[in-house]
Amino acid sequence: MGSTISDIAVKTINGKDKQLSEYTGKVLLIVNVASYCGYTSQYDGLEKLNQEFGDAGLSILGFPCNDFGAQEPGSNEEIVQFCTSKYGVSFDLFDKVHAKGSQQHPLYERLTKAVEPTGPVAWNFEKFLVNKQGEVVARFSSSVQPYSPELIATIKRELAK
Repeated sequence: MGSTISDIAVKTINGKDKQLSEYTGKVLLIVNVASYCGYTSQYDGLEKLNQEFGDAGLSILGFPCNDFGAQEPGSNEEIVQFCTSKYGVSFDLFDKVHAKGSQQHPLYERLTKAVEPTGPVAWNFEKFLVNKQGEVVARFSSSVQPYSPELIATIKRELAK
């Protein structure tokens, strides 16, 4: 198993199949999101990153996940409604996934083994940065805010390559 994610298939929040290879040439910030979490306000920062760096080649991919404290119980339609009406989210949202456990999505299986620290996702809003070639290059804990200097610096470094 390589550290790239390009060969993985996902479902959009509207149920359409999508290959992550479609994002080749983009820097990706992959986040497991939840509507009822103490970190949910990070949607604001994620959308600001999307607005500021989207034209430069950053794509944010939000994967709703109900694995942590059952904090994403809604349907895909309810999730879209919440994200767009409360936070103005315009970045790509996907079908609900399992980020850990026996039903862990192949994407998260790959992400959690690709960079240090390896191991299971600890909570909602954990962030993985993927370079333009589809290689996982960094992992940030839930407590790292979208506009933290360390995350911004890593995004800018990858966009500049």
